[in-house]
Amino acid sequence: MSVGSPLNVVSILAALIVVAAWLIWVERRLLALWQDRLGPNRLGPLGLFQIVADMLKMLSKQDWIPPFADAPVFVLAPTVVMLTGLTAFAVVPIAPGVGIIDLGFGLLYFLALASLSVYSVILAGYASNSKYALFGALRAAAQTLSYEVFMGLSVMGVVMLAGSFDLRAIVEAQREGWFVGPQFLGFLLFLVAAVAESHRGPFDLPEAETELAAGFHVEYSGMKFGMFFVGEYIGITLGAAMITTLFFGGWLGPWLPPVVWFVLKTLLFILLFILMRGALPRPRYDQLMAYGWKVLLPLSLLNLLATGGLLLWA
Repeated sequence: MSVGSPLNVVSILAALIVVAAWLIWVERRLLALWQDRLGPNRLGPLGLFQIVADMLKMLSKQDWIPPFADAPVFVLAPTVVMLTGLTAFAVVPIAPGVGIIDLGFGLLYFLALASLSVYSVILAGYASNSKYALFGALRAAAQTLSYEVFMGLSVMGVVMLAGSFDLRAIVEAQREGWFVGPQFLGFLLFLVAAVAESHRGPFDLPEAETELAAGFHVEYSGMKFGMFFVGEYIGITLGAAMITTLFFGGWLGPWLPPVVWFVLKTLLFILLFILMRGALPRPRYDQLMAYGWKVLLPLSLLNLLATGGLLLWA
């Protein structure tokens, strides 16, 4: 099996969608465990069939579009978040010979697709013709565009150490040691930016239920809401996979098969994303933006300067 083969493409995309749906159950069970409550436990063993019930409910709901909405844009918005997430995952190298496509500029491709995902939120907020949705979309646009800057700067140290934008070359460059060591600050910056980019707690300000009802998707229901929901978990999986690839050696590891190492590392960071949602309080929106521009930007520039200086000295 080679990179780009039909079996590779179908298997990876199908597994990504299944994992994204399965993570809904995982998050509910883990949050319940950490908060000392039950969580889903009625349908099937450990409540596993709760996700099936939710999917059947969404599929059976009427495909309703608010009469005051801009119908074509309203329908387009949830498809954008799904498409950008799935196409961004195409460049993630899962193991030797396992992947959808190898690009010499794979990291730039990922950053570009992550930027395009904000259009989904903006279109949803505009087309809903609702003040809560519009406020959520404006928040999401400012938050995503701001934290994209820090995400891009945080990985430049990795690019300098590996000498390439190719994600497979970046993984291979970590055979002598993971980049999380020399780029620990870059890892922390990328982690924070990935959480903000995916609108996950504690940075879920665009859909803060206490302020904006449900934010940019307040007017959505049925399968359209389901696409936003699954798209969020695809974003979590993509962020965790990129952290694994850039800073933790990707598929590299002893004894176990490469695919297993990649899955285990990615799963660890997915669980970290879930724990952050359950453990950290949501900041005010002005605090979130000030934290980005006044703290993350200077730190990312300092990390870039220090990495360049050390490489020149070496």
